[in-house]
Amino acid sequence: MRTVVTIAGMRGDHCKRALFTALTPIAGIRSADVALGRITVEHDGTVTEQELRDAISVTGYVIADVVEERRVLPVMDPSLEAHGI
Repeated sequence: MRTVVTIAGMRGDHCKRALFTALTPIAGIRSADVALGRITVEHDGTVTEQELRDAISVTGYVIADVVEERRVLPVMDPSLEAHGI
């Protein structure tokens, strides 16, 4: 699962390091890509939005938006399969 967090007030590399460090103790996070104004967190689906908010608030930054991107498996239309498509 992927969660994208938009952060207000980030200004430089120190901000990115502080946010990355704050996310480190959260169980279930597989990776975190921290860029200016945005964090993309790959996780196992057990990480809650509240856990992310709590960790980020410790650093003093404000979350502007949180979007959860659930991966959906494609479903094959059985009628297409019958036609060899």
